Amino acid sequence: MKITAIKAWQVDLPLKEGRYSWSNGNFVDVFDATVVAVETDAGITGYAECCPLGSAYLPAYAAGVRAGLEEIGPKLIGLDPRDLGVLNRRMDAVLRGHAYAKAPVDVACWDILGKVAGLPVYRLLGGSEQSDIALYRAISQLPPDEMARNIAGYRKEGYTKFQLKVGADANDDIARIRACRQILQPGDVLVADANTGWTMHEAARVVAAVRDVDVYIEQPCPSYEECLSIRRRTGLPFVLDEVITGTDVLVRGLADHAMDVINLKISKVGGLTKARLMRDLCVASGIPMTIEDTWGGDIVTAAIAHLARSTPAEFCFSATDFNSYGTVTIADGAPQRVDGRMTAPDRPGFGIEPRFDVLGDPVVVVGAQ
Repeated sequence: MKITAIKAWQVDLPLKEGRYSWSNGNFVDVFDATVVAVETDAGITGYAECCPLGSAYLPAYAAGVRAGLEEIGPKLIGLDPRDLGVLNRRMDAVLRGHAYAKAPVDVACWDILGKVAGLPVYRLLGGSEQSDIALYRAISQLPPDEMARNIAGYRKEGYTKFQLKVGADANDDIARIRACRQILQPGDVLVADANTGWTMHEAARVVAAVRDVDVYIEQPCPSYEECLSIRRRTGLPFVLDEVITGTDVLVRGLADHAMDVINLKISKVGGLTKARLMRDLCVASGIPMTIEDTWGGDIVTAAIAHLARSTPAEFCFSATDFNSYGTVTIADGAPQRVDGRMTAPDRPGFGIEPRFDVLGDPVVVVGAQ
């Protein structure tokens, strides 16, 4: 089996809430997603999706996904998509960095592998460790009372885990954390996610001010070293996200006891092959994970669901259903939330089929026409 073509479609993903806001005044009104198809000479096609959270979140941007595919695509034609190690080494050899641009090719090849084997991808990633997965809801940054009301509304939909977008003025963030914790029930999980938005002195103030609150602190500062300093000043459970870019930083974090939980974002680390490696390392080291991605729609949500379903429940801190945030359906068969949980389909591959009437014409075509 050989790769004969790589195609990509650009699709806008508007939000039901109208806007998604996080630290330092950053926001997105409409997400720019790229859907990727890897075609083969066997007539089997794999699909994936990549959707960076705007250019101010990570060193990634939407048009860069498509530019990266045009750069690496010609060098992948003729490879066997089932040889995932060979594929990833080739991508790393022909393009340094830019993990997010390589990720959808790797993910699409997992879809192919599942279809060839006649198995859902979660079986290939380790098997069904849990029948369904607990989801978190990201709460866009607003005044404290509005964020608390939004949490109350989403709790009625079955969510019990909430990621609170902070990383603004320290006084306001302290108020946000307290207001939101007050309306939750015992056992509900609250994560205060600063998305690198605090300076060290602001982060130190916040963690001291909420030391009596049942809350996780996530990625308070931009650098690993700054986060480690804050970690050592607080007894609150600690999550690292933006700085966990690969196995090298993960190994360092494990050695430094820098975190209690990580956010494992599939496209940030380069795809499912590398995400699985990091997942297995976390399980072996006793570190739970939120299994997710930077953003996306139905196809991203399917990939998340398969990786999460194959992760032991005690190490799957949460996952997310990005397709419930948007107004556009781009694939049939994707996981759907039920009472704050979702599961991965049992159909071969990811079990999804893109809606080409929604996607339109491809904007990138590499290989066979």
